[in-house]
Amino acid sequence: MSQENLSLVQRWFEEVWNQRREQTIDDLVTEESVCFTSEGPIRGPGEFRERQFAPFVAAFPDLRVEVEGIIGQGDQVVVRWTASGTHEGEGLGLPPTHRKVTFEGMSWVQVRDGKLMEGWQSSNIAEVVRGLAMTEVD
Repeated sequence: MSQENLSLVQRWFEEVWNQRREQTIDDLVTEESVCFTSEGPIRGPGEFRERQFAPFVAAFPDLRVEVEGIIGQGDQVVVRWTASGTHEGEGLGLPPTHRKVTFEGMSWVQVRDGKLMEGWQSSNIAEVVRGLAMTEVD
């Protein structure tokens, strides 16, 4: 089961973030799914699209996420990832700075019955966004 869960989480990063396949959000996230972030919990596919997917894809149309490391045991999968993109849109509430950025994070995911049920994300995204905001003001 652990290998299936690893593949499922890798599919999430590749299809959702790199290929922009929104259907994968519906395939892998249920209304009961929740992701805990520093900005608070995100529940279900609709809220994920609204609070995570749409803003980041709008802000970084060339966003690319690389899975740097992945381990799993039972229903738990942990991913270390690096994302990069060029700030070309206003998805984060800032005018485009046209700066290339890189941010890093870790995601811990609980998989149940082929769905991503709970997740915990930690990253330096907020720090990167603050840096873009300061660039915009300068």
